[in-house]
Amino acid sequence: MKKVWLLIALLLISGWLIPSMTTRAAFPAQLTPFPTPTPGPDGRIIYIVQPGDTLIRISLISGVPIEELRGLNKLTGDNIIVGQELLLGLGGPVIQTPTPGPSPTPTPELPTPTPLPGTGIICVLLYEDLNGDALRQESENAIPSGAISLAERSGKASFTAESRSGSDPVCFNDLPEGEYTISVAIPDGYNPTTINTINIKLSAGDETYLDFGAQKNSQSLAEEPTPGRSSSSPLLGIVGVVFLLAGILLGLFGTRILRGK
Repeated sequence: MKKVWLLIALLLISGWLIPSMTTRAAFPAQLTPFPTPTPGPDGRIIYIVQPGDTLIRISLISGVPIEELRGLNKLTGDNIIVGQELLLGLGGPVIQTPTPGPSPTPTPELPTPTPLPGTGIICVLLYEDLNGDALRQESENAIPSGAISLAERSGKASFTAESRSGSDPVCFNDLPEGEYTISVAIPDGYNPTTINTINIKLSAGDETYLDFGAQKNSQSLAEEPTPGRSSSSPLLGIVGVVFLLAGILLGLFGTRILRGK
């Protein structure tokens, strides 16, 4: 009798469990789709908890270990609520492709200006070299009437001038750059004590001074009056005339005396 009741109890239990299991298998739980999170402007990857989410499910789908999820979000357990923001990690900000704009027009290169040629100054002094040492002293002034010629080798400039008395040189201003030949013709009565032709190179901004020396020759010195002789010559002439007149008077007086006898 006990076996009969046991068999009936097993049948009743089987009839209740099988339909229940069939029902559960036919209607699986519906899970909310997992949206793919993207990094925000600050680089953080945030996921908002959806209905049906669990911490394990989020860990499995996102690939972030559950311990790391707890550490990033300071969770002590697995309890989460719908709408909660979970930090999944850090990533780079979304790269936005810039919209190409108009290409700038290149600025044309201006031609390099050709530098203007510069100018310089050459000053020439023909001085009287009194001591003949070929070095000009402050007391040695210029000799007038000397011919000065200046010529640039390529023909860009050519000038002539005449030396002046005094102490100031003859200057040629605003001369173009180049190689110059400067010559001086000594006036009559002088012998040169220095070379009378010089070649120089003149650059922009140069101011060159050249000295040429000359000394009076022996003929000029002989023709010069001896100092002191000019002042005594008139006096000697007067004395001579007086003596001549005195002689004439004495002669006339002596003739009269002789005739009276």
